[in-house]
Amino acid sequence: MNLLIVHNHYRIPGGEDTVVQNEYELLREMGHEVTLYTRHNDEIGGLTGFKRLALPFEFIYSKKTAKDITELIKAKKIDVVMVHNTLSLISPSVYYAAVKAGVPVVQTIHNFRLLCPKATLYRDGHICEDCIQKGLGCALRHRCYRGSFTQTLLCVISTKIHRKKGIYGKLDYICLTGFNRDKLLLLSGTDKDRIHIKPNFTANAGNMIPYDDRKNTFIYAGRLEEDKGITELLEAWFLLETKAKDPKDVPRLEVDGTGSLSQTARKYVEKHGLKRVNINDPLPHDDIIKEIARAKALILPTKWYEGFPMTIAEALTAGTPVIGTDLGNTGDLIKGGNNEAPHTNLPFTGLGALIDPADMAGSIARIISSWQEFSYNKDAFEKAAVKYGKEENKRIFEEILAEVKNRPVR
Repeated sequence: MNLLIVHNHYRIPGGEDTVVQNEYELLREMGHEVTLYTRHNDEIGGLTGFKRLALPFEFIYSKKTAKDITELIKAKKIDVVMVHNTLSLISPSVYYAAVKAGVPVVQTIHNFRLLCPKATLYRDGHICEDCIQKGLGCALRHRCYRGSFTQTLLCVISTKIHRKKGIYGKLDYICLTGFNRDKLLLLSGTDKDRIHIKPNFTANAGNMIPYDDRKNTFIYAGRLEEDKGITELLEAWFLLETKAKDPKDVPRLEVDGTGSLSQTARKYVEKHGLKRVNINDPLPHDDIIKEIARAKALILPTKWYEGFPMTIAEALTAGTPVIGTDLGNTGDLIKGGNNEAPHTNLPFTGLGALIDPADMAGSIARIISSWQEFSYNKDAFEKAAVKYGKEENKRIFEEILAEVKNRPVR
């Protein structure tokens, strides 16, 4: 097929950019002709005069994007348009241009932006679904987008306009997990038959290190921020070391990442004299993957729903269990997507363990203290390696593209 991938880069590079590049290369490897259309939010800084004044209108509907997409569809004879991010410069105009040209659109859902102006369903230290339950006006009251009333208002206006026009009901969607699908179905006009589940893939699946040969180490790899639960993670290790007769009896925690709480984390370790915690300088991605593959488990004590944490897929395909919050996509991935409760009194599943979001520090400490009771299931991890591997992703992609191309655009 002739495919057009559309993506708006944020000013700060993120996981979506990596996914777009990976899928671009994967689809070409599958034999498709792939055109990549991107814009970058750095363009905003260079706008002057009338163009800067017109930016709010371009945010809602970009004439440039509509023109570019229309021309590309015609020149490249595009069969399917695949959209990742439209904020801020591409705008939803890409949908209208494609539909007008009679070309189906597949929107990949990386976050919750269609339901929440902030895109996270998280506010002031807790999960927030007010905009789903009470309306988008709630976001204005809390200035949810970047703490700005004006910018939040623009997000709300844009979302309301495009909902009213019904454009979201004319799209197909790729959700990364079943949890994402269930949330998307809360958006009025979405059709469950047009929502496809395809996880992100990792090319790092390889030979798994035998579990008994691994270091007695647990890894945290991610941003050091409040919403990631780094404070509760350090508190858990404080509980473990305080209760241990000998600190050497406590497994080592390696913290790999950076963020606004980097210095706070280091000061906490120093203040409480934690002997079994290392706060490391950021490591190259490949080195982090190697460390995860040698560890007893990856720990992700997140406090929000997450999008699709690639570290979970990278851990599972390396045969490394994941200890993560029983919340949103993290809980969904650790349960294997079946949402079954653990079958023991302890929070273990076949792929790891679930942290109680109501008592994160205590729950983590109990899990680590009981880790010898975790029953390592090599078969479960081998299945995960297939599920999050490249070949399975190709298979799902082909199914989605064939179905979407054969559906009339309405």
